[in-house]
Amino acid sequence: MTIPFRYKLRSLLGRPLRRSLSVGRERFLALAATATPQVQRALLRDLLQLNAGSRFSDDYRLSPQMSLQEFRHAVPITDYETYRPYVDRMAVGEHNALLGAGNRLLMFAITSGTTSQSKLIPVTSRFLADYRTGWQTWGVGLYSRFPELPDLNVVQIASSHRKFLTEGGTPCGNISGLVASMQNPVVRSLYTIPSGVAEIASPELKRRMTLALAMSDPCVGMFVTANPSTLLQLMEHFQSQTDSVLRDIQDGLMRFVTLPGPLGRQLRRRLRPNPQRSRELQSIVAQRGSLRVCDIWPHLKVLAVWTGGSARAWVGHLQEMCAGLDICDHGLHASEGRMTMPVHPNTSAGVLEVSTHYFEFIPLREADSANPIVLEASELEEGEEYYILLTTSSGFCRYNIRDVVRCVGFHGLAPLLEFRHKGAHISSITGEKLSESQVVEAVQAAQVHCGLSTSLFTLTPEWDDSPGYTLYLDLRRETESRQLERFAAEVEAQLCFRNEEYREKRGTGRLRPVQTRRLPESAWTALLQTRLQKSGGSLEQYKHPCLMPDPDFRKVFLQACGLLHSDPT
Repeated sequence: MTIPFRYKLRSLLGRPLRRSLSVGRERFLALAATATPQVQRALLRDLLQLNAGSRFSDDYRLSPQMSLQEFRHAVPITDYETYRPYVDRMAVGEHNALLGAGNRLLMFAITSGTTSQSKLIPVTSRFLADYRTGWQTWGVGLYSRFPELPDLNVVQIASSHRKFLTEGGTPCGNISGLVASMQNPVVRSLYTIPSGVAEIASPELKRRMTLALAMSDPCVGMFVTANPSTLLQLMEHFQSQTDSVLRDIQDGLMRFVTLPGPLGRQLRRRLRPNPQRSRELQSIVAQRGSLRVCDIWPHLKVLAVWTGGSARAWVGHLQEMCAGLDICDHGLHASEGRMTMPVHPNTSAGVLEVSTHYFEFIPLREADSANPIVLEASELEEGEEYYILLTTSSGFCRYNIRDVVRCVGFHGLAPLLEFRHKGAHISSITGEKLSESQVVEAVQAAQVHCGLSTSLFTLTPEWDDSPGYTLYLDLRRETESRQLERFAAEVEAQLCFRNEEYREKRGTGRLRPVQTRRLPESAWTALLQTRLQKSGGSLEQYKHPCLMPDPDFRKVFLQACGLLHSDPT
């Protein structure tokens, strides 16, 4: 498939911008390597100055001139409840509750509610500028690794930043949608999916439009989204619904869908009938019986998704479906801010983004201490795990995001960090402190050893005759009970290998062996929908729980799936 000349011309015109971004990337990496302590301390003063005069700043008597010790004394380690009354005031229009006079509020990002119900996170003009710079810096590094990418298009899956408005008129949603809506026309031309698709409320219609648009474009070089499960869902859908997707391309999906106003006009322009492309894909189906990813997008190079933490459970399936493609992590980031930027291939670890937020770290072993040791970025030790604290331009100070990261090395003075798991995703019935990352690794290893494949799984503590863990599974093919028993035994062995305390508790009989329970695909879909409704987050943000520490999870799970009174086996 020949790349159109206009794409090559666009790439040529974009060279000065990419060159400028490359210079900025090298400057960031040099500063991170040689001056992390100085950059971080200067940034803390700048952030305190930015929001000086806010109600929060006055309440905690913050000053740009205060020392780090004075700052830590003034502000204890915080969580969202610290900020809820201030955010509530911002929601009705009192933006100075958290922000200084020159720090403009653009929107509230809705968290996915991984550890609690959804929260509103302020997104300011400064925050957005830093957020976009982080993405651009990461992206230009990727373009240097894959020189063909500037000639190609990008499929990015985003969500609306205007799901609803607060009483004060501030939009609430996803920051990815805000970024997409603000792109200039030249940059926007790189993206196969128009920004308006993010505004579609129906998940089914949004997926249908995303597929029709993406499969109509043979010149896609990269897919970008947060969760690898989003891509898996899309690709499984086009394989199972090939005929209907090809009809959408041939006839023009917007002939069958009515969307009013500017959104409808925008999508009608982009979703015109394309019988030629439909015939091309139908010809491949006739020859081979199905469509592979490489058949649809022959120039595709990169899948950019999370690969750390619980997302690792999905990467293997994505690699099977998209053999030969590079799967690249775009760094640890959340509604509260960007934290790392990967600079090396084949790893989720990234350089701490030291020029974006002021960071502090609590060693994992200190998590339960009333007065924990708190470290700066340059004080970390390789191999140790930490909770990460953020002080941001959006007014949060020493905010415990509940992410556990491991220091895997250093880029000069800046730590290289990989995401391990959410702090809430640690289960401890008898002191074993089993983590979600250990569960993911154990199940992955057991799948390889036993030759079984599960698309979804959740381990949860349960008490029947004795305490222990039950692994709920979504198995797409029939499996004999003996195979499940062997699989459970292998998961058990892998957990013992990875967690000394778990092995000790099993050895003393304080924990029973792992048990398995199968649940149908419909049950997992119902669980996803229930959790999304509860959290207020989007499908793209959804993080499937591979470990649920709540011992009542079984009851909640079965209620959500309408199976409370039935045998889950």
